[in-house]
Amino acid sequence: MVQKTKRWQIAPRITPEQDSSLSEFDPILRQLLVNRGISSPNEAKAYINATPPANTNPMNLTGMAIGAKRITDAIRSREPIAVYGDYDADGVSACALLTQAFGDLGANVQVYIPNRFEEGYGLNKKALRKLKDNGVELVITVDCGVRALEECAYARDIGLDLIISDHHHPGDELPDALAVINPKQDGDTYPEKNLAGVGIAYKLAEAIYLEHFKKSSEEVENFLDFVALGTIADLVPLTGENRALVRAGLDRIRRPRRQGFQALIGISGLRPEKINAEHIGFALAPRINAAGRLDSALSAYSLLTADDVATAGKLAQELDNQNRTRQRITLDMQEEALRIAMQKDPDAYLLAAAREEFNPGVVGLAAARMVEAQYRPAIVGHIGEEHTRASCRSIPEFHITKALDRCQDLLVRYGGHAAAAGFTVRNDNYAQLIEQLNAIAVSELGDLDLRPTLQADAVVQFTSLRSQLLANLEHLQPTGQGNPKANFVSRGLIVKKSQLVGRDGSHLKFSVTDGKVTFDAIAFRQGHWHSQMPDFIDLLFNFELNEFNERQSLQLNVKDIKDSQAPL
Repeated sequence: MVQKTKRWQIAPRITPEQDSSLSEFDPILRQLLVNRGISSPNEAKAYINATPPANTNPMNLTGMAIGAKRITDAIRSREPIAVYGDYDADGVSACALLTQAFGDLGANVQVYIPNRFEEGYGLNKKALRKLKDNGVELVITVDCGVRALEECAYARDIGLDLIISDHHHPGDELPDALAVINPKQDGDTYPEKNLAGVGIAYKLAEAIYLEHFKKSSEEVENFLDFVALGTIADLVPLTGENRALVRAGLDRIRRPRRQGFQALIGISGLRPEKINAEHIGFALAPRINAAGRLDSALSAYSLLTADDVATAGKLAQELDNQNRTRQRITLDMQEEALRIAMQKDPDAYLLAAAREEFNPGVVGLAAARMVEAQYRPAIVGHIGEEHTRASCRSIPEFHITKALDRCQDLLVRYGGHAAAAGFTVRNDNYAQLIEQLNAIAVSELGDLDLRPTLQADAVVQFTSLRSQLLANLEHLQPTGQGNPKANFVSRGLIVKKSQLVGRDGSHLKFSVTDGKVTFDAIAFRQGHWHSQMPDFIDLLFNFELNEFNERQSLQLNVKDIKDSQAPL
């Protein structure tokens, strides 16, 4: 299967009515705002200021009143509480947030994060029994539990009070818990449906701090650094309340007061005051995730909650080493999984590979790389003695969790989102499962022209690319899922000089001109253009400030290159 060229989709030009309505803003910013669904001055100001939407009082969440009251009673009576989380960056951040928040209120609180390799994802009966035997009476889940019907029933049977806080899509039936806090459950009227697990944990802390302990908003807002880390890491949309929470959280990360954040930023080679959402996604979050992917996530949790310099520094170094190992394992697994999938059927609409040797902590990353390489849904799994545990990654045209819904009779457990999911299946059902999923993929994707689509905000002339535009682009921050960075297109350009850069020469560094203005440009993983550069090219790019050796320059970060004669 040969990777197809990318499709460019350029947003329609702003209408005269929209242009007039937003006339107080700079012209290119007007176009960017309209592209993000904003057409009035009030909406624009709310977006630029990242103003939280209305009706975000945490007590509006279904189950919050019962859950917050039960936790408050436990805190005040010093009843043993356990926060039970997931082992990814979202879950670990949520665990750190709640244990720190409850601890500051005087709670007798402990954390439980299952080991991916020994226990798997989510609640399990052995862990619940262990917590009960250790005197715990109340368990609060974060980032897990909404589909754990059997485990929740077991908790009730052994006398554990269980509060589920989760952001994953519920099944047809909710667990029999004391309270279920999840804005995606039927009947919940909370306006922000896309909170991350750490976002819901924050709303729980907010309810307890403000409603029951009468603390100030500033006191609970001190935990927004955890929210920014986990929300960005989990790739939930950075729109609405999420964007407001992350904007405020990034302000705290840029002035880190926690030893763990300081050490994590230092080992990542970042300057705190310059950190943005992209740095979290590509530098900080992968190091937090590395712990749970290769060993136990408790080391990541310990880093985020460390209160002395020596411990934080040691843990940050451990996570950095694990992340380097994770990168090597991911690359090897991706190559092997892709070989297996392509060997089986090079024209398949769903790519799948499973082996005993595959590290179960990295299968999701390998699947994501396969999707990036071939633009097909991908499944990579680890084959155990009785079960195969797999991670799925998908494309916008194929809702992977809905596909798994249609195969649930074959599955032991599963869950996820439109673009990512995980499942456990008995080994003797694995082949049939993949066959059924592939049939679903054929029916939904068979008639489509499957190509990655890059969205562009506007076609611009180089004369428009000035420092003032950079200042306007800052209004879009934080950018990410659902609120992308601004992409621009410029056409009919001439490359003046180019060179291959990077350890393996896979990146292209060049300068490009429209005949009047010249810019430096960098195109990551596009070194193949060096030997086949057309006379005239079109570029799709981000406009950014490059800082190197204390020197600043305007630069194009190129996302795609086309021959000017080629179709979009």
